[in-house]
Amino acid sequence: MPTTISRRHALRAMGLAASTLVTPSLFARQQQRLTAAEIMGPFYPLQRPLDDDSDLTRVSGQPGRALGQAFDLRGRIIDTQGRPVGGAMVEMWQANRHGRYAHKSDPNLTAPIDPAFQGFGKQASDHEGRFRFLTIIPGPYPVIEDNKRWTRTPHIHFDIRGRHDRLVTQIYFKGQALNDTDLLYQALSAQDRDTVTLDLQPADPGAPAPLFGEWTVVLASG
Repeated sequence: MPTTISRRHALRAMGLAASTLVTPSLFARQQQRLTAAEIMGPFYPLQRPLDDDSDLTRVSGQPGRALGQAFDLRGRIIDTQGRPVGGAMVEMWQANRHGRYAHKSDPNLTAPIDPAFQGFGKQASDHEGRFRFLTIIPGPYPVIEDNKRWTRTPHIHFDIRGRHDRLVTQIYFKGQALNDTDLLYQALSAQDRDTVTLDLQPADPGAPAPLFGEWTVVLASG
């Protein structure tokens, strides 16, 4: 069964988030473009997993590793002046390789659960604003909206809480064919899409995953 998402609600939520983050005086001195806000979505974990570290490809007590293409996410949080934001709490959650969330409200019941996939992780940014997660590229999943069916492109949800700012957003992957038809991704301007789109690259030999992506998160004041 597909997920239900209201595009109108999504657009209203993004407009509200933008209006609360940007003021005329801030915009005048802004040097870095703010990372685009997105809706939280319906699958934030109601019950946190016991294992919620930054490696989502393994679950404590479960054999094996998560199915799917693993990648190393290397992130950094800065403010609009380019100053690092240390001590920010970064939470991420996502579907597994099959497009299934470990959430009781996920209607995509034909997609299997991966017991070796953690699905949620958290980490605080260090004094340089850096954070890092090991995860997989999630699978797409069906959505129904106004009796129309479409498919969500692979994406990962984030809730980032700095000293002064909170950013709820989603990241996407460059080159995914479904990016062209994903209503939430296409609702963003081209400039905003650039702030939330990862360009995965081959990693060096011996790295924790064969691919890596770098993401700079820009908060209004940190």
